[in-house]
Amino acid sequence: MTRKKSGFLTFCFSLIPGAGEMYMGFMRQGVSIMAIFWLLVFFASFFNLGPVLFILPILWCYSFFNVHNIRGMSDEEFYALEDDYLFHLDEDILAGRLKGKQNNLLAWGLIIVGVAILWNYVIGYIRWLLPDEIYWDIMDGVPQVAIAILLIWCGAYLIRGKKKELDRKE
Repeated sequence: MTRKKSGFLTFCFSLIPGAGEMYMGFMRQGVSIMAIFWLLVFFASFFNLGPVLFILPILWCYSFFNVHNIRGMSDEEFYALEDDYLFHLDEDILAGRLKGKQNNLLAWGLIIVGVAILWNYVIGYIRWLLPDEIYWDIMDGVPQVAIAILLIWCGAYLIRGKKKELDRKE
């Protein structure tokens, strides 16, 4: 990692989520931010989940200010900074730590996303059989509703698990 970087190029790269971190030499951090950004764009457009796009400005601001905070660090702080993935998922997956309930949550998430993809595909072929427009408005919303229910259930499960953990500690 080279400490001296152009201020103008740092600013230009910081406008693209993840690119500024990569320019500063933090490849893992930059790739993880960029991957999250573009995966959110993909899922929001593919599943027609517009509200997910409200997360993008938050991620963009985080990346932008993170790059400028890194650039403003002293040499000691800069060289002490570790290049690591944003969510440390690489360690969990590689070490086989995703077991039990986490595997079940991941499996159910993948199943629901797969069903939503198949649903959209099959509905496109049978749409001409039933021309009633109201019926198809409801049918088009099923994948979005399923994903919304999954997200709500996962959030409630995580909150309930944390509450049980806190109760056990007391």
